[in-house]
Amino acid sequence: MNRRDFLHASTLSAAGLALGACASSHAHASAQDQPAAQPEKPSMAKPPAFKISLAEWSFHRAIKAGEMTNLDFPRVTREDYGIEAVEYVNQFFMDKPKDEAYLADLKKRCDDHGIYSNLIMCDSLGELGNPDGGRRNQTVENHKPWVQAAAYLGCQALRVNAASSGTYEEQQRLAADGLRKLVEYAAKYNLNLIVENHGGLSSNGEWLSGVMKLVDHPRMGTLPDFGNFCLDWAHKDDPTAWYDRYKGVTEMMPYARAVSAKSHDFDEHGEETTTDYHRMLKIVTDAGYHSYLGIEYEGEKLGEPEGVRATLALLERVRAELSV
Repeated sequence: MNRRDFLHASTLSAAGLALGACASSHAHASAQDQPAAQPEKPSMAKPPAFKISLAEWSFHRAIKAGEMTNLDFPRVTREDYGIEAVEYVNQFFMDKPKDEAYLADLKKRCDDHGIYSNLIMCDSLGELGNPDGGRRNQTVENHKPWVQAAAYLGCQALRVNAASSGTYEEQQRLAADGLRKLVEYAAKYNLNLIVENHGGLSSNGEWLSGVMKLVDHPRMGTLPDFGNFCLDWAHKDDPTAWYDRYKGVTEMMPYARAVSAKSHDFDEHGEETTTDYHRMLKIVTDAGYHSYLGIEYEGEKLGEPEGVRATLALLERVRAELSV
């Protein structure tokens, strides 16, 4: 390149740099003129006050009549009611806690229908508060296969009973002994052990909360049931045989790992006739509980499907009120 060409090229290059600088300066000035980008505002929508599950006992008549099986339960829950979680009853697959093929089939059906297994309710396995130490220990052993089955299905809890006999204090001590032994075993499977108010002193909220304090284990909890506060089922028609349900649930909620939304009958407005759901669910959520409420329909005036739907509609209506 000769000097003339070099000078010409240099001039063009300088002009280009000047134009680029001007453009850059202009772009910078324009950017300064623009308002700063605002961060995205978080959603102000309030999360649902609680979630809804379905307890298998709601279909106890259909299952006992052979119209439905435990294996059908996950599909029915999802397809017929649009509910995402189930609560099993061990009575409906009593001989299956060690049946690996059966449990694998049940788990696959849950996975296929997007169903979460929340817990198993256990009955007919003995008394965890039996005064006889040998029988009490045997009851603990009877529950262990169900602990393993619940853990395999992905449950967060196993529901048990705290039946005993003796004085108020004796029954607390005996029940706490059996529960402590079992919850230590359940903890090895990352499983919670929960006690339902299910008759006798277990339906006394103050007594049961005292048992929780005696057990004193992080995996030990309660399952408040709205309707099971009868202290003596042999005299269920006597009002004095009943513990105040609102007081009982309030006393149990500090330890609650699940809640049973028991229902029987409904009035013309869709309200449950034995429990004020608006009052009860306020107690539940005020305690800081926002997990699953299990529909457990036990009425006779409506068929089981209709009773489940009526309970679901009521829960959804009250949830909407509480979620505002």
